[in-house]
Amino acid sequence: MAKNTPYESDRDLFSPNRNISPITSELDKQGRLMIGGCLLSKLAEGYGTPLYVLDEASLRASCIAYRDALKRYYPGSSIPLYASKANSSLVLSKIVADEGFGIDVVSEGELITALRGGVPGAKIVLHGNNKSDKELLMAYENGVTIVLDNHHDINRLAELIPQDKPPAELMLRFTPGIECHTHEYIRTGHIDSKFGFGLEELQEVFIKLKEANWARLNGLHAHIGSQIFELEPHRDLAIVMADVFQMARKLGHPVKDLNVGGGLGIRYVKSDDPPAIDSWIKVISSAVIDAFTSRSIDLPRLICEPGRSLVASAGVTLYKLGARKHIPGLRTYLSVDGGMSDNPRPITYQSLYSACLADCPMGLAEETVTIAGKHCESGDVLLKELSLPYSKNGDVLVVFGTGAYNFSMSSNYNRIPRPAAVIVKDGESELIQQREQPEDLLRYDLLPDRFSR
Repeated sequence: MAKNTPYESDRDLFSPNRNISPITSELDKQGRLMIGGCLLSKLAEGYGTPLYVLDEASLRASCIAYRDALKRYYPGSSIPLYASKANSSLVLSKIVADEGFGIDVVSEGELITALRGGVPGAKIVLHGNNKSDKELLMAYENGVTIVLDNHHDINRLAELIPQDKPPAELMLRFTPGIECHTHEYIRTGHIDSKFGFGLEELQEVFIKLKEANWARLNGLHAHIGSQIFELEPHRDLAIVMADVFQMARKLGHPVKDLNVGGGLGIRYVKSDDPPAIDSWIKVISSAVIDAFTSRSIDLPRLICEPGRSLVASAGVTLYKLGARKHIPGLRTYLSVDGGMSDNPRPITYQSLYSACLADCPMGLAEETVTIAGKHCESGDVLLKELSLPYSKNGDVLVVFGTGAYNFSMSSNYNRIPRPAAVIVKDGESELIQQREQPEDLLRYDLLPDRFSR
């Protein structure tokens, strides 16, 4: 490799989270875009649009990158957990479990999905700042580790777990007071956060848990944000967590797990420059090793929780272009057959994406357009100032980096059914999520008898 490269190795240069498109992206002889050996315009024709497409090879490559980096850089035991809030499904649960991952879940629905996807309860962690009694009991009964987020969790578990039963397996989440330069809504490590105990509460909490025969505190958890491009905050995090770990040990808790959360960013547009998975794990491993050895503490089991960086770049969304509106001297709107109901991130977070025409991905830019969704909402705009070749009604648009927080945050706004999803590999496509039909949206509607009189 040339000496002037900014990357340490091919592992950095070709890290899946640094790709805008899935790793199997290629052109056929006619210059049309293929992913997983499947022609995207044919997928759109066969399955309809909007359509979520998940590249299995990209997902597995990301899993391998995390798993192998932990083995390479961390001499103690370790386990990566997939943060399934990014995209929860039976197929994703099965694939990550096959690759040696556990899963973190935040609701009854995500927990059921993980269990039925083949993830053993012992490799599942339940998060959440307002867990229901049903969620707590389901987790306990399936051997799932419960993350204590607040005093409410402690009080409810004390009531729910019978005195003559084994204790609950617990992890405690706290806010380390570390901020990252990311979107305000996805900063979770600073002091003013709805998540976790404050540092000033921890001694009292550790003492309270020590007196509880229903509790077995196995580890600590902290998370400093999402879509992070910085590495230095994770060094600071390791120092804070080592101090808290030491406090827990001194107060009688044989904690062994250190969960540093996730948050590694991906490349949505060319200007994004996230660290590689390998570099992220290297820094975290080094920081934990330094922090624990300097305190003469045995290395903990290191846990991390990648979500977006595991699955986002593996997914694309296909749309068909429809109406065109040209405003002279201002802009041209191209409308697609989806929008904020299948991808609410642009209107919610002002998120940026990259896109191209499926059958002319390398064509010369001939116009600058704004891609508008079909919803009755002025802010339903997916991409602004997108350079494209001239397009026509029915052309397929590919939006990259939609594997995370698109399907999982989708809605039925304007009573629009959710899209179908397929997984592609070696030229084959398989349906993993059926397309909702308009009639499905009436399934739970009720019309009381008095309205029929």
